[in-house]
Amino acid sequence: MATQHTNINSIIDVVHSDIDFVMPKYACDCHCHVFGPQDRYPYSEDRTFTPPDASLEDLLRLQHVLGLERAVIVQPSVYGADNRSLIDMLGRLGDRARGIAGFNAETTNDELVRLDAAGVRGVRLNLEAHGDNDAVAARERLQLMADRVGPFGWHVQIWTNVDVIAKLRPTIEKNPHTTFVFDHFGRCDASRWREQPGFRDLLELVRDGRVYVKVSAPHRISNAPDYADVGDIVHALVDANPERLVWGSDWPHREKPRNSKLTPFDIEPLRREDDGAALNRLNRWVASPRTMALILAENPARLYGFPAA
Repeated sequence: MATQHTNINSIIDVVHSDIDFVMPKYACDCHCHVFGPQDRYPYSEDRTFTPPDASLEDLLRLQHVLGLERAVIVQPSVYGADNRSLIDMLGRLGDRARGIAGFNAETTNDELVRLDAAGVRGVRLNLEAHGDNDAVAARERLQLMADRVGPFGWHVQIWTNVDVIAKLRPTIEKNPHTTFVFDHFGRCDASRWREQPGFRDLLELVRDGRVYVKVSAPHRISNAPDYADVGDIVHALVDANPERLVWGSDWPHREKPRNSKLTPFDIEPLRREDDGAALNRLNRWVASPRTMALILAENPARLYGFPAA
């Protein structure tokens, strides 16, 4: 049994298992967030939840424990299109980090230029946070983003479920020069993924090299012990195209309690997730050092434009 380290930080004390495989050089966490401090970077008034502060120092401690050298900071929905915190974090991290920015129709070209210089390499279309399943509106927003960020060589990262992905496929296919990335396994249902037509669409898009998928946050799609039913999904994605997969921790991990009486302005508790175990689990599912090097290092370097090794 692997020994364990404790990553003690200001938001939650979590025990993270030792990594039980050889971590590839320049391994990257492609999906993590920084929250707060609120007095410096206030949250949007129309946010759907309020997290506790999760600082850059907390994130760097986690990176050290896991043996990761790079990170992609994803703009959380609580900030909307206010990217001041993201720009600050990227400035502090330099070439070891890249960013995914918030965006709306009012985002100016000057702002995109500034974000590009800061290290941003994509924007996020967050449909799932608001339960937005309106395919017509989603396609319009996706096309707007592709048109605006395409000239920068950026990608569009999409947080939605596989049913919506199937409806977005025509828009993706008519934009061959824009890269698209789906969060968290495309939000399929791990217990019945084979029955979901939208997952077949996702697999075909991955196979054709049209999209990347983040094999991240299995707790968002599975209720099985140790997320065992996610393993077959990983196998299917790897078989489709291992060069279009990246990994992310999704740190810090949200967990809104069932039947919660919290309002969007009450601070939510966090979920206790062992991120060392998450990486070890992925290594067992993949069962190939070469494929792990693709997922953890080489694919992120290509997608996010990190410096060559």
